[in-house]
Amino acid sequence: MDNMLRRYAEQILNLYNFIDGMMIVNADAKVEYFITYRPDVNLLKEQNLIGRYLLDIYPSLTEENSSIIRVLRTGKPIFNEYQVLSTYDGQNLRAVNTTLPIKEGDTIVGVVDVSRYIDSDIERQDIVLQIKEADDVKTMYTIDDIVTSSMQMEIIKERIGMIADTDSSVLIYGETGTGKELVAQSIHTSSKRKNRRFVSQNCASIPENLLESILFGTVKGSYTGAENRPGLFEMAAGGTLFLDEINSMECSVQAKLLKAIEEKQITRVGGLSPIPIDVKIISAINQQPMECIRTGKLREDLFYRLSVVQLSLPPLRERLNDLFFLVSHFISIYNEKMHRKILGIDEEVEQLFRRYPWPGNVRELKNIIEGAFNVTNAAFIQLKDLPEYMFTAARREPDYMTSGKPAVDLNNPDFSIDKALADFEVSLIEKALAQTGTMSDAAKKLKISKQALNYKMNKYDINR
Repeated sequence: MDNMLRRYAEQILNLYNFIDGMMIVNADAKVEYFITYRPDVNLLKEQNLIGRYLLDIYPSLTEENSSIIRVLRTGKPIFNEYQVLSTYDGQNLRAVNTTLPIKEGDTIVGVVDVSRYIDSDIERQDIVLQIKEADDVKTMYTIDDIVTSSMQMEIIKERIGMIADTDSSVLIYGETGTGKELVAQSIHTSSKRKNRRFVSQNCASIPENLLESILFGTVKGSYTGAENRPGLFEMAAGGTLFLDEINSMECSVQAKLLKAIEEKQITRVGGLSPIPIDVKIISAINQQPMECIRTGKLREDLFYRLSVVQLSLPPLRERLNDLFFLVSHFISIYNEKMHRKILGIDEEVEQLFRRYPWPGNVRELKNIIEGAFNVTNAAFIQLKDLPEYMFTAARREPDYMTSGKPAVDLNNPDFSIDKALADFEVSLIEKALAQTGTMSDAAKKLKISKQALNYKMNKYDINR
């Protein structure tokens, strides 16, 4: 392992022009190697880290938000992810990390994580824009990548072909994991703008005080540390600008975005001269548009500007024909990628899939199939190959939540109206949490107080 670590460290140093720190962990997420190239960053000492479990070093991280743990699980690299880390000794560190798997054949034996430390919001803004400038989105989705057997999605594909060459703005609504960026890229690659840039920005990942300058650019001297730098509108000139989670954008920035769209020009922060813009704007939200307007998350006037064309992506639980079509599709992909000959899923897995609510939609299904490939040697994927959380969620999901009508067996000796109502309440709470992502928003959606929601979650042992 030591020779392999040295080899990877040398390769990474040759690949990256700027690295402030590098960590390598083994398959158990224990640190094998750590180095920092910033003498002023003394939060971590190599001798205190070697052999320690990653999450013991960074208590603020979890298995879900740690890029290192996610890459260990999936084998897929993560590029340029911003993280705020709290160390075991109580200090904070902000960094942009690139995390890569280390493999021996098809086996993941470790992960290398390289970091650029961030000292200020201005530096973070510069790094975000450097990443955008370097990212030409070489792997673009096309309309042929939308795999479906459902009439709903076939209509979406037909509309993509109809709207691609117009300059009208498009608003895509869909729950997390339904494929909003896939659809956005398909619109771009089907259009006359396909040879120009597709610039994508998740508005939720950038703080309010940076989003305006990242969108519109800055003029040197407009504030301390500001340089002459184009924003995303200028970077996307002649192409497409995709703004995801637009409902997370502060209303003050929404007002400036509306002005830019209406006037077809932007002014850099601190600048005086307007700059004409020629971009197709595609935006996306993961909550119902009218609900976002009602709760003040989305300006009504901006909504009408952004939603000249609206595309609503149905959740996976509402298109069961697609569910099993996609199962076959993903099995085919991973058979080829992992040199396997898995034939399908067994009958028990099929029954579970029909009952499971799929809060993560197509993305979740793909990850579950990939995970099963990693742990089975059988010809068919079985229940034992699936994550435990699926069974709990499926048990709590009454049939009427997926079929659309009640399925209550009054002859069941375990039946009681209290239990049926409790099951229904649990399902509603879990759906609200899955759709909104926060307790506050879930409580608003359910029209109860946050305290009442917290009480019910504790009562039914629902994980946050």
